[in-house]
Formats: sequence, C-alpha cells, structure tokens
Amino acid sequence: MKKITAFAFCLLCTVLAVGQENAFNRLDFLIGDWGGNGSGFGNNKSKIESSFHYVMDGKYIEVVNDSKFEPTEKKPEGEHHIDKGFISYDSNRQLIVFRQFNIEGFVNQYVLNDSISNDSTLVFETEDIENLNGGKARWTIKKLSTTEFETIFEVKFPGREFMCFGTNNLTKK
Repeated sequence: MKKITAFAFCLLCTVLAVGQENAFNRLDFLIGDWGGNGSGFGNNKSKIESSFHYVMDGKYIEVVNDSKFEPTEKKPEGEHHIDKGFISYDSNRQLIVFRQFNIEGFVNQYVLNDSISNDSTLVFETEDIENLNGGKARWTIKKLSTTEFETIFEVKFPGREFMCFGTNNLTKK
C-alpha cells in the first residue's frame, strides 16, 4: 500500500510540474527585451522599454515596463511611469495570474481570460485593484509577428464602460 501511495504522490507531483511548465507556452513569444512607442495615457506620446524574463527556475515571468512621456502643457516636465510584476500559474484555479505593481500606487491582480484569448491575443482582466474602489482594468497583448506586439490598456470606472487609456507598439531588441 505504501508503494502505491508513494507512486500516486510522485505521479501527481509530475503532473502538477508539467502543468506549471506548459502553462506559459502561449506566453513564450513575450520572453526578451522590447522597445517601442506608446500613445494615449493622457500624454499622447511615450517611449517604452519592456522586458519579460523567466525567473526562479522558470516558475514565474518577471515583467518590467518603463515609459517616459513627452512634456505636455499640463505636465511640462513630462511623466515617467514604471510598473513591475510577476506572471504565475495558479494550479489550484488553473489560471495564469499577473500581479502588477505601479509607481502610482496601484496593485493590479489580473487573470488571463481564456474565453476571449487565443494564440495571437492574450487578454488579462483584473480581479482586484488595490487603491481603486470599484474599477476594473484590461490589458490586451496582440502578437503581430515573432518580433512585434501591441498592448492595449483599458480602464472601467464604476458605472461606465471600458475605455482605452493607451496603446504601446513594441519591437524585440
């Protein structure tokens, strides 16, 4: 009986480990360093540097976005946005989760919405936003080629529909 229990436990661990590895396959095209331009976000134009890298034995994908916005009349010195986060696989819920920390003090916890995502479009929707009562956010990644992708960031305030805050077009370095 002990041998059967030990075998079943090892088999379960193997299945869970393989599920963890395979969960990120659809995100592999993002791995690397990227640069590009953005528009929207209240400032019209920005330069963005992004990186997506496997960390901690491939159990997570670390995400770093650094955007510098051109000066405007309201913000003559321009603006600097930084967000960092980790994408993980929640084996209990069988979901890909992205936890994002923004310089503005927001912490977004997104889940990949499989019902509207496919091989070329990944749609992450918040299940929680720290420091924004009742709001929601959506981060869409559209794979344009093996060396290009576009992101679309949308926000929904209470009682309103989603509205596009901005887009970024990135090219692999």
